[in-house]
Amino acid sequence: MNVFQKIKSRKKAEAEETPHVVSAADEPPTEPRQKTKKTDRFGLVSWALTLILVAALLGGTLYYKSVQEPVTVNVPAPTAAPTDEAGLAFDPSANATDSDSLFPTIYRDLEVKTNKPQRPRYTPELYRVVRGDSMYHIAEEFKVKSETILYVNEQLEDNPHSLRPGMELLIPPSDGLYYLWKEGDTFASVAKKFDANADDIIDFPGNDVDLADPQILAGQNIFIPGGSRELANWAAQLPTNTRGANTGTGGGNAANVCGGGPVANSLGWPADDHTLSGNVYEPGHLGIDISAYEGAPVYAAGAGVVTMAQGGWNYGYGNVIQIDHGNGYITVYAHLSAILVSQCQVVGQGSQIGLAGNTGNSFGSHLHFEIRIGGANVNPYTIVQ
Repeated sequence: MNVFQKIKSRKKAEAEETPHVVSAADEPPTEPRQKTKKTDRFGLVSWALTLILVAALLGGTLYYKSVQEPVTVNVPAPTAAPTDEAGLAFDPSANATDSDSLFPTIYRDLEVKTNKPQRPRYTPELYRVVRGDSMYHIAEEFKVKSETILYVNEQLEDNPHSLRPGMELLIPPSDGLYYLWKEGDTFASVAKKFDANADDIIDFPGNDVDLADPQILAGQNIFIPGGSRELANWAAQLPTNTRGANTGTGGGNAANVCGGGPVANSLGWPADDHTLSGNVYEPGHLGIDISAYEGAPVYAAGAGVVTMAQGGWNYGYGNVIQIDHGNGYITVYAHLSAILVSQCQVVGQGSQIGLAGNTGNSFGSHLHFEIRIGGANVNPYTIVQ
């Protein structure tokens, strides 16, 4: 065997001993190759921008709120501090202030949602008069008429000017008066006496009448709903003088007190202030109270003759002036601090006749002004305004 044959034989033997390795490149493809996932850079950028935008909006809102002035809401002060479950009082604003938060804190009282209807009153109420009160204002406060208060308070003597600070008044539950039942009284007779209705007396709950057997014992104080009585006419106590026959309220039989004088064509307002201080024209107060400070000028409402210029008590009128206007009208000016005219003096419309004051049965400085026609009082506010 030559050399070439030996070499060939050796290579053949080596080839048979060494296994053949097939490379991946030589191996025929059986499945498709998996592609590598790439990062979605566009999605990440979008989310990042969104988060930045939201943060900027929220930060701007908080900054705007923090620089605003606190909002203050005024609420009524609570009558009693609220309590917790243990019954201890606490302050809802004690642990929260505007400085602790970026948002203003608004405090509100707890409100009961249930609307409780006001029950009617069947018993009288005691009221203490304070400075500045008037019969008219007290009556308005308790929703009754002024004469009702006069009916049941004897200390007033049927005169609203008798009010004094500290005086205690009995205020009935409604318009009417109280009556002390006497032996022999019947519902019909009492109702007739006070111009009321018998059934109203029986049905009034405050009288506690047995509807099955209605009767009242003598000595019981009973409320008469809608009842009334005649009030003392203090204006009639003040004499109405005249200035001559057929010129004043006395008619043809009038005595010539002061003689003749001018006749008024109209009547004007007797003071600078055109407001009322309290009492208006009503039963028991036959004039109007005009606001006037102490010493304010008082003017003649019309031309005429002064038929009375008198100081003193004068049945509660105090210093008083009367003017006969020669046409059936007479005007009265009461509670004056000073009288600047004399009886039988002739005055013109608008002439100063006195100064306002607080004399007589008066409660505070003002001008009490009356107008009488043929001796009867009329509402001055319907004639001079």
